[in-house]
Amino acid sequence: APAGQTETDAVTAAFLQDHRWLLESASTGANQRIDAVFPKDRPFEFSFSGTNMSVSGGCNGLRGSYQINAEGQFVAGRMISTMMACEPALMAADKALSELLAKPLRIMLVQGPQPSLILLSANNDVLMLKGQKTPEAMYGPATRVFLEVAAQTIACESPPSGQSQCLQVREIKFDEKGLKAGSPGEWQPFNSSIEGYQHTPGVRNVVRVNRFQPPADAPAVYVLDLVVESAIEPK
Repeated sequence: APAGQTETDAVTAAFLQDHRWLLESASTGANQRIDAVFPKDRPFEFSFSGTNMSVSGGCNGLRGSYQINAEGQFVAGRMISTMMACEPALMAADKALSELLAKPLRIMLVQGPQPSLILLSANNDVLMLKGQKTPEAMYGPATRVFLEVAAQTIACESPPSGQSQCLQVREIKFDEKGLKAGSPGEWQPFNSSIEGYQHTPGVRNVVRVNRFQPPADAPAVYVLDLVVESAIEPK
């Protein structure tokens, strides 16, 4: 293996699970880009948990098991997907990726601050994925919180980087039956951002987020887990 590149002894399930893996490039053995797996701006993202993997970014989320066998090959189990209909390019991307994952792939790891996974098929198709450490790997377990996000943003003193205004949020509590408990407090300007959340002005949302607390009193990090409800608010 080239310098800096290791075989499967470094590719452990724990290492895979500690990163989110974005598909950065895909090419055939003839060095032709596999355009079908890049249907839009958001690339395919692979995530791993134990012996399971999930892939998002096309039309339908793909889920299944995987293993790294004794020959150092990445072997995906039968992938199941949700059954939404989307524009043809997205559905074709899911199909193309499923076909690439259908046969055992040799797996290699290039270590570094942003590690790379290389998956190589028997006919020399190459998938390269870039790894980004998950918040769980960086900060430890999350606290799950429900936030109501107001339909309109407001001017605030310290908006998140790259934004001119802040969201307005208030925390919501639910009881054991899943019903809202108590009354939410006053709206507060939210001087942070919620990773994965896209706000549409005029739409109020209740979101379930994972809140991570970095060390040394750094600001909390919020990652979207689920949009629980949405409603269009009259102006």
